[in-house]
Amino acid sequence: MTSVDESALAARAAKGDADAFGVLVELHAPMARRVAYTILEDREDADDAAQEGFLSAWQAIHRYDARRAFRPWLMQIVVNAARDLRRRRRVRTTESLDFVAAASRDDPAKDAGSMDLGDRLREALATLPERQRLAVVMFDAEGYPQAEIAEMLGIPEGTVKSDVFHGRRALRKVLGSVKEEWDE
Repeated sequence: MTSVDESALAARAAKGDADAFGVLVELHAPMARRVAYTILEDREDADDAAQEGFLSAWQAIHRYDARRAFRPWLMQIVVNAARDLRRRRRVRTTESLDFVAAASRDDPAKDAGSMDLGDRLREALATLPERQRLAVVMFDAEGYPQAEIAEMLGIPEGTVKSDVFHGRRALRKVLGSVKEEWDE
């Protein structure tokens, strides 16, 4: 669907057409969940954040500027919803740092090298600062252009380029042990 079609759907939604907004939700729900998951690292929380983002977008649809692409506008709302949910969940759930440190030291899966590549990649991504993680996932995994990522995250395009560069470099360092294990 083209951005012109999305703009027309958004205009209809702004006039109260819930079906038009439903089409927009269907088009962007998978991406919204993936973006939220990148921030929250929990599928249920990601679904909650995506739903909150869609609700916020529905409530703010009259503020959408039809001269701009719809997806970045929507994804910025989803990113904000995911960040808000993460903040709320942090306040509610706390663990002793001693417990967390002991668990990470004593993880037999790490010692045995039994984690599969997907788990290692998720773990490596989790070490990145949030903005770098979002930039790398949206650019390398989702295939979005850097300009669109910048718009979604509300940052300059040069910052996205820098975040992708530094995020990839950090991932290479963290994942270097995987390559060494396979080379043995």
